[in-house]
Amino acid sequence: MTALSALLGRAASRLRGAGIDNAMGDARALLSHAAGIAPDRLTLHLNDPADDGLQRRFEDLLTRRLAREPVSHLVGGRLFWGRRFAVTPDVLDPRPETEVLVAEALSAPFQRVLDLGTGSGCILLTLLAERPRATGLGVDLSPLALKVAALNATSLGLADRVDWAAGSWFSPVSGVFDLIVSNPPYIAADEMAGLAPEVRLHEPGMALTDGADGLSAYRAILSGAGAHLAEGGRILLEIGPTQAAAVSSLARDAGFHSLRVLPDLDGRDRVVVAARA
Repeated sequence: MTALSALLGRAASRLRGAGIDNAMGDARALLSHAAGIAPDRLTLHLNDPADDGLQRRFEDLLTRRLAREPVSHLVGGRLFWGRRFAVTPDVLDPRPETEVLVAEALSAPFQRVLDLGTGSGCILLTLLAERPRATGLGVDLSPLALKVAALNATSLGLADRVDWAAGSWFSPVSGVFDLIVSNPPYIAADEMAGLAPEVRLHEPGMALTDGADGLSAYRAILSGAGAHLAEGGRILLEIGPTQAAAVSSLARDAGFHSLRVLPDLDGRDRVVVAARA
């Protein structure tokens, strides 16, 4: 009977031949999922035999990955800030660069958080998990995305400290918050064709692009934030790597101060931070 190690090697080779980055990592994630083995325990089982059922499950996952479905969709989730979040085609795949925003948010106290375009809830729920006395509101235009976020809140034991609201930006929001965060759709319409197939074909378009210049969301958020941000409160916005100057200018025009631009681990501009006087 074929050993798991042989399946893993052949799968990584096929993924590599298809031009997929991190071929071995993807193969390990898919094999772990097919075998029902925790990813960090797979190495201990590589000499185990693979029965026919496992081989069929693994081949199905591999075929879908070769068609460029994201690994997170195939295994149902992804780690973010050390916690597992459910992921479906209705939400963006949590990305490591977004952790820059989370780290900055956690660098100062907060009690009440508003997350605009919450998607999977990974930003808001991570902040609440790290600050046990904080509460929050997550807003998204997609009711399907909010279902995923609510599922994640329940699985993380945070459902009693978070509310969800469907609508566009501040339209369903009342009250004041001392922290506003957002990873809005910032890809310009003419940039969409250049995205990787995993993103372009399998993630929700409304969470990726505004269908225009990529700045529409920032205009809406920064023009409305003043009515919902407490004095001295902070706003943190994830941006595309070429948008720092434009978003900073919008924030300045909206009356925000103490502007900073934070880089991600690759040195690209990633987060604009501003405060209300």
